[in-house]
Amino acid sequence: MDADIAVLGAGPAGASAALAANGAGARVLLIDDQPRPGGQVWRPKSAAILDAPPTPETKSGDALRRAVAQSGIVHLADSRIWTMEQGDTGWHLHLVDAAGRRGRINSRSLVLAPGAREYVQPLPGWTLPGCIGLAGATAMMKRDLLPPGRRVVVCGTGPLLFFVASEIRRLGGEVAAIVTPSSRWDWLRTLPALASSPGLAARGALWIADLIVAGVPILWRHMVTRIAGTEAVQSVEIRAVDGDWTPLGPPITIQTDACCIGHGLVPNSEPASLAGLQLRFDETARYWAPQARPDGTTAIPSLFLCGDGLAIRGAAAAEIQGRLAGLSAAFGLGFGTGPDDALRHRQAKAARFGAAMEALSHPRPGLAALTTADTPVCRCENITRQEVEAEIAGGASSVIAVKSGIRTGMGACGGRFCGTAVARILAVASGRPENEVPPATARPPLCPVSITTLAGDFRYEDLPIRKPAPL
Repeated sequence: MDADIAVLGAGPAGASAALAANGAGARVLLIDDQPRPGGQVWRPKSAAILDAPPTPETKSGDALRRAVAQSGIVHLADSRIWTMEQGDTGWHLHLVDAAGRRGRINSRSLVLAPGAREYVQPLPGWTLPGCIGLAGATAMMKRDLLPPGRRVVVCGTGPLLFFVASEIRRLGGEVAAIVTPSSRWDWLRTLPALASSPGLAARGALWIADLIVAGVPILWRHMVTRIAGTEAVQSVEIRAVDGDWTPLGPPITIQTDACCIGHGLVPNSEPASLAGLQLRFDETARYWAPQARPDGTTAIPSLFLCGDGLAIRGAAAAEIQGRLAGLSAAFGLGFGTGPDDALRHRQAKAARFGAAMEALSHPRPGLAALTTADTPVCRCENITRQEVEAEIAGGASSVIAVKSGIRTGMGACGGRFCGTAVARILAVASGRPENEVPPATARPPLCPVSITTLAGDFRYEDLPIRKPAPL
């Protein structure tokens, strides 16, 4: 299958890039691992609840899905790119769909919009059933209108904290407490940036006001330091923290049957890295991310980036940047007139708001104290912090060396959940700054692929094996 432009990711950034490029006259393929466009933020409802009242997210998502359906875009749903390479005439993308079928796309240009992944600092009990990430809880509530539990503690950083708590209440659940290491002053400092998006700021203020009126306890400058239970979450232990988020003082125990937790988002940088882009350490946000300009252009002329896979700026900025990237990609192939200054200005304005919200989740030194010696850091392989530190003491000086020695990141997630935590442990244990501890090198496959799928129609019996030489 051939195209002028292939777009990876059908969230606000990717789908908007595809629509902009298609509108400029390019032949566009939109590739996504979900059945319908929208991504995590504008996730569609399940078929069982289509009659439920719409939310701002479902309205935006439905408009996006209609636009994609009415365009000339070829949408490859339930499909993942597992490897890619750049050739003389463009990009060769190798896909696998939900049924395990392989495919190949040849595209003159490539737009990457892989989004972000949630970061949760490992802490005792975080692998118990009933403990779910803030982003995971958001997806579940948007898709199925089901709260993550009957009585829920919501903890972590950033605006998603209050959205999740508000949605739990709206869907009939009880919020036992909201726990955040941020202070009221941390939030007040964002007010100048919030003025750039008054509609979003007002919506966030309504969430908080609703929770306060409902009497939901908001524990500022506190963190959940332990999640307890035998076969599932039964209670959480909460402690006050100082300005660096270091736990102090006696613990407070709250009974609960679920805990939603999250400490910010990290760009999903593996596709860009595999495509050949260098990663840069963001000293402020404390994560590694690929480099691209605001209009999506990169050091590789036929490769474009947009959305939270580049920097965490939220759905509003991602949608506009997606349009910039799509127009830039199309213009590079001779389609359209490229992005204009008005669109660039709108993106910069939306990005200011997103950056202010992201700043609330920038990790502070005390966050690492949540991970005790016997806490599993790698959930797939059940590898604890003390095992990681022992490997480092034995000579492992990189994330890839730790991975080779004790299999961190060798599970189904490919290190996406534990890689950041392992890198931070390595930096502290080796006395190096984080910018000297890069993530593991991205290699194919980007997603789990079965050997049967890779082999295709290959049969061992068809190998031309020579007869043994005569003695």
